[in-house]
Amino acid sequence: MDVEGYARRSLNQGRASQDIISDLADRIVEIKGVSRDYALSFAKAVMVEVNATRDLKTDITSYEKAGVSMGMFGVGSRGTGDFYAHRKIAEIIGKSDATVGVEDMDDAGVVQAGGQYIVCTVDGMHSRLSDYPFLAGFHVTRATLRDCYVMGARPVMLFSDIHVADDGDVAKIFDYTAGVTTVGELAGVPLVSGSTLRIGGDMVIGDRMTGCVGTVGVAEHITARRKAAPGDQLLMTTGAGGGTVATTALYYGYHDVIEKTINLTFLHAADAILKSELLGSIHAMTDVTNGGLRGDVHEMAKTAGLRFIVEEEKVRGLIDPDVYRMLYELEIDPLGVSVDALLVIAEPETIYGVQALLSKMGVESSIIGRVEEGKAEPVLVRNGREEEFSPRFREAAYTPLKKLVEKEEQDFDYMKNQVDRAAKAAIEKKTRIIKKLSH
Repeated sequence: MDVEGYARRSLNQGRASQDIISDLADRIVEIKGVSRDYALSFAKAVMVEVNATRDLKTDITSYEKAGVSMGMFGVGSRGTGDFYAHRKIAEIIGKSDATVGVEDMDDAGVVQAGGQYIVCTVDGMHSRLSDYPFLAGFHVTRATLRDCYVMGARPVMLFSDIHVADDGDVAKIFDYTAGVTTVGELAGVPLVSGSTLRIGGDMVIGDRMTGCVGTVGVAEHITARRKAAPGDQLLMTTGAGGGTVATTALYYGYHDVIEKTINLTFLHAADAILKSELLGSIHAMTDVTNGGLRGDVHEMAKTAGLRFIVEEEKVRGLIDPDVYRMLYELEIDPLGVSVDALLVIAEPETIYGVQALLSKMGVESSIIGRVEEGKAEPVLVRNGREEEFSPRFREAAYTPLKKLVEKEEQDFDYMKNQVDRAAKAAIEKKTRIIKKLSH
């Protein structure tokens, strides 16, 4: 619980300070298990700090509000709202000299230094794995290494950032780090630096955990999404899912499926491709994660400016049978969730070579589609007919709570306008401050 946020909202609603302090103290006692006297002192201190900053409205300390919440807009939910927000972030960052910058909407960023491509990527842990630190650390590390590999880069180091709320057990940090380094050690990539903090310091009570893991890698040939070309084929490997599938299994009671996600198949397959002579002929690679194939193919089509066609029937056989059974029984779209599969985009001759290499390793793969000239769009072939293959507002709802939230209707055009306005204000503020500091 964010006690500062609670106090600010209550004041904005016109509630009396004494009432806010009393109600806040009740919640502090409930969550922290402290005495009523201590909770009252705590609540009074919160109010002192909130009142001291309530009317602070300088250019540096205030911002243009969109009036649209993260949840309403689907930020982090790997759907159309999330993709739109990320394109706004790219606008605020602006054009840079990066070889692959944020405007490319790719899995990783790339710069050139010392005659090599330096690749950097970072992934946040799955928010619903807060109570399962090892799983959180394992899956986020595998995710960031995936993003490095699919840019054609060899990972050389990991960095980690972990935040646990005030009442969280210190052991969460240790178990999370064990998950990170399990993947790191097996992949031969050391964890070299990081940061450990409390979420919101004293102002957030409870035991929620969040964090991220990043990777730095080096490459001689990059496989960015924009390099896809007409005539290319799409080769997809088998996948059993990662943090998303593990979360589904946890909260729907399919606990036997969790073990399916604990593997390094993707990393071993990608590493083999990087060590082969095939890498130089591969145009692009990605991992099937952000909103599943629906999200990834949509972003690839937009970035490459080409038509991406996917055959649904070919995809089904590449999802682990137990994972597919769970998704089918829960009516979760397998094309709309992360399945931890590798997608390779290249000319047919190269694709056949990659498929043969993977087969020798015992990794199954199939050609699931192709790239064509034409309108930049994703297309799904279902039962022999082409249909729209766009991401939904949010990724496929994969927990009971998400299924409830998914049903809420929102005016997306209105929200986009509000988000545009806030992003424009941020760009203008950035320009003002840069101009001020440049003199």
